[in-house]
Amino acid sequence: MSVFKQVANGVLVLGFAGLFGCASQQSSEAALQQANSSFQSVKEDSHVLRSAPKDVIRAGESLARAERLSSYWGSSADVRHYAYLSQRYSEIAREHSEQTLNQERLTKLELERQRLQLALREAKLLSVQQQGKWLEEQIVSLATTETDRGLVMTLGDVLFDTGKADLKNSANRTVLKLVQFLQLNPKRIVRIEGYTDSTGSRQDNLQLSRARAQSVADMLVDLGVEEKRIQVEGYGDEYPVEANASERGRAKNRRVEIVFSDEKGRLGAAR
Repeated sequence: MSVFKQVANGVLVLGFAGLFGCASQQSSEAALQQANSSFQSVKEDSHVLRSAPKDVIRAGESLARAERLSSYWGSSADVRHYAYLSQRYSEIAREHSEQTLNQERLTKLELERQRLQLALREAKLLSVQQQGKWLEEQIVSLATTETDRGLVMTLGDVLFDTGKADLKNSANRTVLKLVQFLQLNPKRIVRIEGYTDSTGSRQDNLQLSRARAQSVADMLVDLGVEEKRIQVEGYGDEYPVEANASERGRAKNRRVEIVFSDEKGRLGAAR
C-alpha cells in the first residue's frame, strides 16, 4: 500500500472518531439540559418540595455530579448516567407530589361530605311543617324561572372552577336546601341539566356539561336523595341564555339548571 493511501486511511479513521465524539458530546449535553429543566421545574414547585423533598435533593445531587463529570474528567456515558438519575428522581418527586395532592383532595371532600350530613341531621330536628314551608319559599325564591319544563333553579358558573366539574364549597348551602326540600317532598323528582359557553369543541362542551350536572346529582345521592328521582342531561353550548360575545354572556351560559317536577312527580319534557 502506498504511503499516500496509508495517510488517507488514517485521516478517515480520525475523522470518523471525531464525528462519533461530537455525537456523543451532543447526546450528553441534551441529557444534561433535559435533566436540568426537570430539576428546575420540581425545585420551584412548592407542592413538590413539601411532599417529596428527599427526591428533589437526590435529583439535584445527581445533576451536580453529571455537570462536574461533563466539565472535567467524566466520560459521556457517565454524564448520561447521572443525568438520567437526576431526570428520574425529578419524575418520582412529581409523581409523589401528585399522589399527595390527590389524597389531600379526597380527605377534604370526605370531611366536607361529613359536615354536610351532620348539618342535614341537625336540620331534621326542626319542625317538619315549619321546615317544609320555609324550604318551599327558599326553593321558589332561588328558582325564579317558570318554564314549560317546570320550575327551574339555576346554579351559576361561580360554583365551578373554569373547565372543571367539581362543585365548589360555595354550592353547599344551595345543595343542602335542595336535599331537604326533596326529602320533605318524596314524590317530586328533578332533572339536572348542564350547559357551557361556546369556548372549546362541541364534544368537549357536551362532556363537561354532563360532568357538571352529574357532580350535582352525585352530591344529592351522597346526602340521601334516591338516585331514581334524578335525571341527568348535558347540552354543551346549546340553549345559551346570553350571547357568547362577552365574558359576562359566557359566564351566564356556564350553568347547571335543576328542573323540578310538580307535586305528583310529573316532570316536563326534556329539551
